[in-house]
Amino acid sequence: MQNSVIATFGTATVHGVRQAAACRFSAIPYAEPPVGERRFLPPVPCALEGQIDATRPGPVAPQLPSRLADAMGDFDAPQSEDCLHLTVWTPAPDAAHRPVVIWLHGGAWQSGGGAIEWYDGSRLASEGDVVVVNVNYRLAALGWLCVPGEPANVGLLDCETAIAWVVRHIAAFGGDPARITVMGQSAGGSNIAALLTRKPAFQRAIIQSGSMGRGYRSRAQADAIGLAFLQALGVASLDDARALPVQALLDAQNDPGVKTALAEEGTGRSLFSPVLDGKVLPFDIEVDLAAAPGKADVLIGSTADEMAAFPGMGRDADSRAYGRRVFVAPAAAWAQAARAAGRNAWLYEFAFAPSDRFGACHCIELPFMFGNVGAYAGAPMLDGMTPGDADRLVGQMLPAWLRLIRGESPGWPQAPALRTFV
Repeated sequence: MQNSVIATFGTATVHGVRQAAACRFSAIPYAEPPVGERRFLPPVPCALEGQIDATRPGPVAPQLPSRLADAMGDFDAPQSEDCLHLTVWTPAPDAAHRPVVIWLHGGAWQSGGGAIEWYDGSRLASEGDVVVVNVNYRLAALGWLCVPGEPANVGLLDCETAIAWVVRHIAAFGGDPARITVMGQSAGGSNIAALLTRKPAFQRAIIQSGSMGRGYRSRAQADAIGLAFLQALGVASLDDARALPVQALLDAQNDPGVKTALAEEGTGRSLFSPVLDGKVLPFDIEVDLAAAPGKADVLIGSTADEMAAFPGMGRDADSRAYGRRVFVAPAAAWAQAARAAGRNAWLYEFAFAPSDRFGACHCIELPFMFGNVGAYAGAPMLDGMTPGDADRLVGQMLPAWLRLIRGESPGWPQAPALRTFV
């Protein structure tokens, strides 16, 4: 049964719902709708006033189906360019000043969303007495297209703007702005690394299967793909592209010319990723990236068969070696650098492998650290899992993640020690 609940700040009254496990506030705008003339531009923070209906889940960013759907299954959520929203779960919108965790989803900067059932934060909120905030940020061309003379990395600026909103307003939802953990997986984890090269407004990070710098494009590389993208759209500029229907932007991701430009880059990166544009991120990021581990305590790790979720990859020796280069070694190096800088750092590996096909693949830990196994019903990567397996892994992971969010040790020695979940 759902009952109304409100949070107030300034002249805004936000109406949510009180559920069995936690109060939920959905689709809270943190920036002006990035539509029309605002398409492709940096986010503009919005000031909320009056009565805000946050009782119903909102849309996610426009996107094509995920390339990992064969492993994870798919999700059903409305899509809209007007998607710069937050979802908040809290035990109560009171003055308790609880620890806060902000979730940045993965999806290769092209798919996913904070407002989907996979990432429901109610169990984290209720069992940990913490406030959970999920972020939608712009995806694919809308958030990461880069063309000469135009802004880049607006999707990353979305994340930064959302975090700033949380710092300003989370006390109204029972959270403590001085105790914020930012948590992300895959592209979301890589976004955290990028944010840590700037001026982060958070003290702790949980980084799951992030490539930790591998995804950054030079401005020249990004401009080359951007120009191919404009050509696929049949336009000469971003101004012209602002007038196109969003479906045209999605369809252009599969244009042969765009695929050729990506192949010619020869890096194996996703079509979209953070760009070393000289403004949001420096042209030469190595110095800033080397300093980033010293800015937050961290829980960081990967899975044993990362690449098995990706098309054309598996659990063979070559795929595993590739996964170690892209995910495992960078996580260990980040933890080592954090320790050397005087930070607390813990390493984990997720090695539970219920199916022969996918093993412990990219994303497989997500159901367990959120405690949302039911939301992944039918996911092929979980074929072979028993109810006992699910209960055991949730019982191990969810409390460990919550301890880190509360500023404690997750429950094992710091890096280079490794906690393996099997």
